[in-house]
Order: sequence, then C-alpha cells, then structure tokens
Amino acid sequence: MIKSNLPPILAKRSLEDGVEWQLRIDADLPYFEGHFPEQAVLPGVTQLDWAVQLGASEFGYAPQVQSLEVLKFQQLILPGSEVQLKISLNRAKHKLTFAYYQGEQRFGSGRICLTPSDTEERG
Repeated sequence: MIKSNLPPILAKRSLEDGVEWQLRIDADLPYFEGHFPEQAVLPGVTQLDWAVQLGASEFGYAPQVQSLEVLKFQQLILPGSEVQLKISLNRAKHKLTFAYYQGEQRFGSGRICLTPSDTEERG
C-alpha cells in the first residue's frame, strides 16, 4: 500500500468499542491535486491508507493488509471539511472495521484484514 501522510488530527477519543479521531481535511493536502479537476475529492485509496495507518498503530499491528472487505464510499470527502474516523478491532480475526462520517452523513466504511504477526499466529 502507498504510504501517505496523515491529515491534521484535531481530537482522539477512546470508545467502548474502538477509537475515534476527528480529522481536518485541509484543502492544500497533496491528495487533491488532479483528483478531480472539476471538483477536488479525497481519493478512496487515501482514506483506506489513513485507516490502516491509524488502526494498525493504535492496536499494535504492522500496517500490512491481507485483504479488504465490504468497502463502500458513499459520499465524497471534499477539501476543507472535518470528518470523524472510527476504527474498532476484532482481534480474533485481525480485522479493523472503519467508518468515516460527520453526524449522520456517511462517507466511507469497510473492513481491513491485517496480516497477523508470527507470535499472534502461534498464540
């Protein structure tokens, strides 16, 4: 997976079933360049990369993706917006579930199956 830089993190809070970050999607992020000329939008691959980076780091995994499941990109994330990113972990299956949203508006979601470490596979 291509490594991108994370956006500014405005807040982070632990939840009973995971972690939530508030992200500022600055208009000058390089991911908007050329995607698309008529209306800049945050690429889905960037959203996925941020979820992998934050989730793997938070839950102690290497950011190595084994597979992706039920990816949905419902609404466009536009420059200058703020969004929530919630990630929860199913440790038994090594899966992160993520969702980008703001209030009732849903932007993207899915499951990321991470590659377990050798010690996790034996344990």
